[in-house]
Amino acid sequence: MTKSKEIAKAINLSDSQYYFNRELSWLEFNRRVLHEALDSRTPLLERLKFAAIFSSNLDEFFMVRVAILKDQVQAGVSQRTPDGRTPQEQLEAIAQLLRPMVIEQHHLFEKVLRPEMAFHGIYLLNYKDISSEQRSYLQDLFKQRIFPVLTPLAVDPSHPFPLMANLSLNLAVVVKDPATGEEKFARVKVPNILPRFIELPKQLQQHNGKSNQWIGVPIEQVVAHNLEALFPGMIIKEYHLFRLTRKADIAVVEDEADDLLLAIQQELRGRHFRGSVVRLEIQPSMPKSVRQMLIEEMELTEGDVYEIDGLLNLKDLMSFLALPLPELKDPPWTPVIPPRLRHLNQASKIAQLDDPEDIFSAIRQNDLLVHHPYESFTASVEQFIVQAARDRHVLAIKMTLYRTSGDSEIVSSLIAAAESGKQVAALVELKARFDEENNITWAQKLEKSGVHVVYGLVGLKTHTKIVLIVRQEGEDIRRYVHIGTGNYNPKTAKLYTDIGLLSCREDLGADLTDLFNYLTGYSCQHSYRKLLVSPVSMRDRIIALIRREIEHCKNGKTGRIIAKMNSLVDPQIIAILYEASQAGVQIDLIIRGICCLRPEVPEVSENIHVISVIGRFLEHSRIFHFHNHGHNEVYIGSADWMPRNLDRRVEAVTPVEDPQLVQTLQKILEISLADNRQAWELKSDGSYIQRHPAKNEPERSTQNILMEMTLKS
Repeated sequence: MTKSKEIAKAINLSDSQYYFNRELSWLEFNRRVLHEALDSRTPLLERLKFAAIFSSNLDEFFMVRVAILKDQVQAGVSQRTPDGRTPQEQLEAIAQLLRPMVIEQHHLFEKVLRPEMAFHGIYLLNYKDISSEQRSYLQDLFKQRIFPVLTPLAVDPSHPFPLMANLSLNLAVVVKDPATGEEKFARVKVPNILPRFIELPKQLQQHNGKSNQWIGVPIEQVVAHNLEALFPGMIIKEYHLFRLTRKADIAVVEDEADDLLLAIQQELRGRHFRGSVVRLEIQPSMPKSVRQMLIEEMELTEGDVYEIDGLLNLKDLMSFLALPLPELKDPPWTPVIPPRLRHLNQASKIAQLDDPEDIFSAIRQNDLLVHHPYESFTASVEQFIVQAARDRHVLAIKMTLYRTSGDSEIVSSLIAAAESGKQVAALVELKARFDEENNITWAQKLEKSGVHVVYGLVGLKTHTKIVLIVRQEGEDIRRYVHIGTGNYNPKTAKLYTDIGLLSCREDLGADLTDLFNYLTGYSCQHSYRKLLVSPVSMRDRIIALIRREIEHCKNGKTGRIIAKMNSLVDPQIIAILYEASQAGVQIDLIIRGICCLRPEVPEVSENIHVISVIGRFLEHSRIFHFHNHGHNEVYIGSADWMPRNLDRRVEAVTPVEDPQLVQTLQKILEISLADNRQAWELKSDGSYIQRHPAKNEPERSTQNILMEMTLKS
């Protein structure tokens, strides 16, 4: 028996010690986000942005992940995760890890970023520190614009505790009746229809005797210092700010819903108020009596309360990124038109649909790989769909819409195509979390115009990013495809790194035809020519690709895997990666977010190395490279290696077969692995260590290098 076989036999690769907890790993990802705000090399307004993203991420984490764990505890679930924790143990571990991070974030803002803002003439003042002229202006503003929208709600035997919206800022106000001496409690919601930070007019932009870039105050302080107008005749004893977070995941029993769209609409109407409260944020000054009342009324425990020393809801710091101060931001980046599409003249292309210089002719020459946001989404993927809608030779357009945006030409192009007589089918995923309302709007608009709208399969989310164009070319029918890693959303395409393949390969066209038939009809397709499809074949195909590398090593050859994705959670995939490491396969993983695999453990994962790249763009592309003894295979697609992607979602991953494009993808992976500026190394104890250039070593930032390369292309 060989040594590797002896080790494999002796070690139980399912042992909980070889797995990190999913929720704690996510918190470590958010810590890396916070570090971008802590890092003095990051421009000031970008630091505020990352502090805001940290808070926004936490909101969603509580609304979904913590809410699920609390539901499991309430239901008496005791099943342990692969790392060996029960739901209750996970909640306790989350709180233990998270509380110091929240303290660090608020200390950073109050003691570092706020003074740095002031140094650059950006003053977010406390109400008590403003001048009498500024106070007078804000009092007038309160009377004219704020007071009319406020609704104080009393709490007493005749006034039950009010319903409060998810993520709302509120003032707990204690007033005293001077006639009876009785103290009473009321709640005042801070209006979210007005800006969180109220800017003072230019003539009042004076502080410390000089003019400044921006001066303002938080709206809740304006409300708090004018409470007498809401409670005339009463004495304001005290007020305390608090914020609550509710469970926000909607629950629809799909196979019992006669109309899925209607069922989701009904759930959405109550999401902001009906979900159970999962977190209460307060300031330390809140007295125990008020604190206890809130805890009891919201059915919380002390473990659900987070004390915030400073401003609540730092998510609103994102608004400062709109200030016209380019010197305090990242250098602007304008996505570049892909080289093979630069010769296409937009005006003539639209006017002359027989123009041989159209996007279809470019795709017929060779497969085309597009890399966003380095390359323009608008000039490539969006133009692909826009031109297909206008081209009289195009017979049909089919695509999936997981998340899109209101200002996209894509939806209007699909409508125009349907109105011109083309066959148009759009699969709109109504269950895309927090985009449900947006997707319902587009689904209804598309249906009214004659587009065949499908809402996906029961029990599965359709997460794949695919477009199929059917075009008449002479006597033949040719199918053009786009298979990508990111959503068809021009806004996120400027912020997320994603890869897309444009091709007219017949086998890919045939595969997408079969996949759309699976999505829209009653097809039971279980095999595809080229595509790896979830939940049908992807898991088995990925395992087979990893096992092939194992066999190469066992036969004395080289085994090598490089995989880039958002998250690695699936225990079965992790276990087979451990087997590969034991067999000698060299594995590099580029995992932006959650990684439940424990790397660099002797005799288990010593050949596995994991990095996370965090930067100005959100790393979102999925690229999978298998060495295959020199016959390199590279895949891209929409799926992470998570149970939900492999078992509970419709996903598609495609091979990239053009040798030149394979080299391009390998280069992208190599650049990421060599990063010494934005990369963090995951250690076997679960900690992440940020890489730094060695002495006299040049700085290698993945995203900066890719921007420079794109400009030179």
